[in-house]
Amino acid sequence: MNPPRTLLVRNAHTLVTMDDQRRELRDAGLLARDGVIEAVGPSAELPATADEVLDLQGKFLVLPGLVNAHHHFFQVFTRTVAPDSTLFPWLRTLYPIWSRLRPEHIDLSTRLCAAELLLSGCTTTSDHLYLLPNGCRIDDEIAAMQEMGMRFTAVRGSMSIGESAGGLPPDALVEDEDAILADCQRLIETWHEPAPHAMLRIALGPCAPFTVSEALMRETAALARAYPEVRLHTHLAENDEDLAYMARQYGSRPGPWAERLGWVGEDVWHAHCVKLNAAEIGLFARTGTGVAHCPCSNMRLASGAAPIRALRDAGVAVGLGVDGPASNDACNLLHEARQALLLARLREGSVAGMRAREALEIATRGGAAVLGRDDIGVLAPGKCADFVAIDLERPVLAGAADPVAAVVLCQVNYVDYVCVHGRMLVEGGRLTHADHAALAARGRAVTRDLLS
Repeated sequence: MNPPRTLLVRNAHTLVTMDDQRRELRDAGLLARDGVIEAVGPSAELPATADEVLDLQGKFLVLPGLVNAHHHFFQVFTRTVAPDSTLFPWLRTLYPIWSRLRPEHIDLSTRLCAAELLLSGCTTTSDHLYLLPNGCRIDDEIAAMQEMGMRFTAVRGSMSIGESAGGLPPDALVEDEDAILADCQRLIETWHEPAPHAMLRIALGPCAPFTVSEALMRETAALARAYPEVRLHTHLAENDEDLAYMARQYGSRPGPWAERLGWVGEDVWHAHCVKLNAAEIGLFARTGTGVAHCPCSNMRLASGAAPIRALRDAGVAVGLGVDGPASNDACNLLHEARQALLLARLREGSVAGMRAREALEIATRGGAAVLGRDDIGVLAPGKCADFVAIDLERPVLAGAADPVAAVVLCQVNYVDYVCVHGRMLVEGGRLTHADHAALAARGRAVTRDLLS
């Protein structure tokens, strides 16, 4: 899957750099060499040719590839199950179904979610795989993702406290803590790429306060920090049920609990954070702790609206996550950006709750920041050649005066081109290297099997 040695993109209607000056360039393009951007600027100032040339003929908007900061691929076979439940009843309904997953399901779920993400303009994704029944391994999704071609942060999740010990998951789905830590170390030493422009990194992610012990949280943090660029991820402060469990079990709110266990810092990002209070927002800001905002899932499960305006104003890094396709129930990062904007405005009662370009920033630079990547989310020399292009002449954008805002506001369902590390994975709105319809047909068969 090597990229062409040089790739030239020229004649974009508008190229959104998301650089420090947030420049938006007209009639512009970029030159990449070996998967890394070498030049960005007006088309007239770029070379005339390259090994591969994409001429956008003044009709396309170019954006940095979107970054997905929180996901659970394995849930794709259980969309719309328990459609009217809140978090804890929803999980209790789904745990028995997920207990039937096998390695081939992990492989297929990865391919299905990668396809959907790519078609919505996502070039880098994380995935939090926290249950591993029947011989399933993180390696199963790593192998599938290497074929799908996306940049990937694989989060080795875990659950160690079952129902009999006061946790939420059934005992059959939890693992021995020593075995969890040993597998985390194996994955890091086998797969993790700490260097810039890496295609694959490993992060460690005990699932949630209601599924793991405090000892595992501490030991996981210590293990991750023994290796460069290995980050920490978990669910935190997702809804009122979550808060009640923490108060009952630990006598603590989420922020102090995370701080006591070493789960704040620039190498940590938490999913959801719907119920953070002002003191916890200040804690995150002081320590550089990041947040993956999942607006669709939070609304679907009636968890609430995260305080994104307050987090951003405090200087907390905020990325965007589609969350699992069983609680979203989609994997479309463009839709997630639109919902983030609308929910923030509703929560704050003001358009200042989130601006259109801010939603794109969260979906690009923001996601890069929480994943600890300074080489993606921006189109600039030295950054990864990860970008998307959207045809501005499609009907849904007819009459749009501001093409950049239109990408967020006009419900764009898919992108036309996706490039990851200089390699085209979507052309003309279709995957270049996989049959999405065939994957979907296989997915429907698995769903019938799991739910039968």
